[in-house]
Amino acid sequence: MPFAVYVLGLAVFAQGTSEFMLSGLVSGIAEDLQVSIPAAGLLTSAFAVGMVIGAPLMALFSRKWPRRRALLIFLSAFVAAHVVGAVTPTYEVLLATRIVGALANAGFWAVALVAAIAMVEPAARARATSVVVGGVTVACVVGVPAGALLGEHLGWRAAFWAVALVSLPALVAIVLAVPGGRPATAASPAKDTGSPTVREEVRSLTGRRVLLTLLTMALVQGATFCAFSYLEPLATRVTGLGAGWVPALLALFGVGSLVGVTVSGRVADARRSTFVAAGMVSLVVGWAALALSAVSPVAVVALVLIQGMLAFGTGSAMISQVFQLAPGAPTLAGSFATAAFNVGAAAGPWLGGLTIDAGFGFRSPVWVSAALMVLALATAGVSRLVAGIAQPDSQKLQLQ
Repeated sequence: MPFAVYVLGLAVFAQGTSEFMLSGLVSGIAEDLQVSIPAAGLLTSAFAVGMVIGAPLMALFSRKWPRRRALLIFLSAFVAAHVVGAVTPTYEVLLATRIVGALANAGFWAVALVAAIAMVEPAARARATSVVVGGVTVACVVGVPAGALLGEHLGWRAAFWAVALVSLPALVAIVLAVPGGRPATAASPAKDTGSPTVREEVRSLTGRRVLLTLLTMALVQGATFCAFSYLEPLATRVTGLGAGWVPALLALFGVGSLVGVTVSGRVADARRSTFVAAGMVSLVVGWAALALSAVSPVAVVALVLIQGMLAFGTGSAMISQVFQLAPGAPTLAGSFATAAFNVGAAAGPWLGGLTIDAGFGFRSPVWVSAALMVLALATAGVSRLVAGIAQPDSQKLQLQ
């Protein structure tokens, strides 16, 4: 695995810390800026909306740029947004910085995913994807709990300053390790001539099976973010754990995520469909079990670890599945996968916040997660039916 792929994972670590750390800062932000907890939770949704809009938009905007330049521009904008967010006195400005930071993060993700798989052989693409996504899981293990600790002892603004500072070494590492020219695409590893047009890439990404896979991915991530965004109030107000347990729970989720992504990188290239199907079924059971047993500290601790492993292992495999199903979209496949990932990340906290506002309590978002996973299984089933119908047609063409 090229060292540059690990450098991309390092940068994603800093960005993943920002995306997830609000789950441990919701109460502090709500109190400081005098907004409700669901309103503070919407900061996660705002980040995700920026990612959804920004992924394809930034991928198109930077399509002709040398990838190192694109990565540096996006990461620099991300740092600037966090500096502004750390000093703002108002919720509205903080919300705006989350959107701007997300646009920059989306552009970085779209370029990083394509760059990573372009630097490896086709058989290693799932592993390269898992290294980049692994930066997020390391953020869950180290960055998010550290952000929660900073928020508890120094205030939530300290966590924003920390993200900006951690991003600086990633900027230096990109300069030193990522090639400066415009490298080959995943579709044309030898050279970047004859690459498909934007229209051809979009056409490749709008096939029925690709769209169903993207929808399934959005539902899976919606389930993950719905429960994760309100893990702190669930643990402290339903389970009865003290605030000091929150960083530990976030770290456990991150440990599970890291294990899941690692296993996915080793297994998914050979058994992707089976791996994804098993992961989705297990996630339905796991979220329902967490909702039912939320008053038990032992059950919550165990299930947070397990669900982190299942959610990120399944999600990572689905990202590489998009590249497999849309080989004609070497530039935009990563951005569409990123957008689908974050459609779920935006919808999940929003839906969870609706149930809390409706008076269903802090375990209600976990039930929403279970329901979203049932829908994900349904769309995955439709995708399999579409593949089964298309297969005989392709065989007929071969016979003719």
